Amino acid sequence: MRITRISTAVVAGVLAMGLTACGGDDEGGGSGDGDYTVGIANFMLSGPYFGGMDKAIKAQADEAGVETVSTDANGDAAKLASNVEDLISKNVDAVIISGGPLESAPGVLASLKAADIPVVLVDRKFASGDYTSWIGPDNEAIGVQNGEFLTAELPEGGKVAIIKGGPADNSIGLARTDGLKSVLESNSAFTLVEAPDFGNWASDGGLSVMESLLASHDDLDAVFCENDAMCLGAQRAIDDAGLTDQIIIAGVDGQLEALQAIAKPSNYVVTGLNSADEIGRLGLDRAVEILDGDDVEKDTVVPSPQITAENAQEFIDKGTF
Repeated sequence: MRITRISTAVVAGVLAMGLTACGGDDEGGGSGDGDYTVGIANFMLSGPYFGGMDKAIKAQADEAGVETVSTDANGDAAKLASNVEDLISKNVDAVIISGGPLESAPGVLASLKAADIPVVLVDRKFASGDYTSWIGPDNEAIGVQNGEFLTAELPEGGKVAIIKGGPADNSIGLARTDGLKSVLESNSAFTLVEAPDFGNWASDGGLSVMESLLASHDDLDAVFCENDAMCLGAQRAIDDAGLTDQIIIAGVDGQLEALQAIAKPSNYVVTGLNSADEIGRLGLDRAVEILDGDDVEKDTVVPSPQITAENAQEFIDKGTF
């Protein structure tokens, strides 16, 4: 299996396209006049990241003259399977799956394979290899980046809390946390505290989990969340507790509100870019390449640059979130 990493130059070209909004809803998408129709099977559209992915795919399709048909399973695996069957019945030429926290979808992939429809996975890579191509980040590497940054920010060590998105077997979240732990657990100056409850990848979840953590760990020096949305909620809880000057925050994704908090600057000090805009646009391009008969890579890793107060405004201006 070949794995490639998209070069900085290629990513820069994608970023330069910006975030041109385009039409499309659950019944249809881009207004292009090309020969291809691409289905977008979203496991869920709740949360800014997944909504941003759908928007980016549609925007790139609009620019490429490709029609899209977008669906939302609302976090229901059975509904995702039904949506894919519906896309097959509509004779789409390819399907892009944004799987969110779904770990696998063997029935979905089998149906598309039986229909001889190529499938591109964006962000989430399913355990089954029955997909045509995948484009996404190295989540463990993002966690390592955050661990190294916290080590530099806290040279004397400290107590670091970890807020997970869930569920327990979510491989994306596990990879991010494992990357962080691989750095901090090797340094005896750090103590790690994993929150017993999941933040469910949402700001409100991060807020409630952080409030519970602070009730028994008001001596924290930092908190790491598996995504920015939870970190933004955690930041509110820390501020409400009057501990903003004590606790620094590290997240993942590059959500706009997180970048703005980092740029201020504030106690939100770092995130690792996992841009829905980049990945979504590249996913649409990959689907078109496959339909054009090009020889494409099976797995493509998109770079995840570290974002701090020094470069946050640059990423805000590029519209990478």
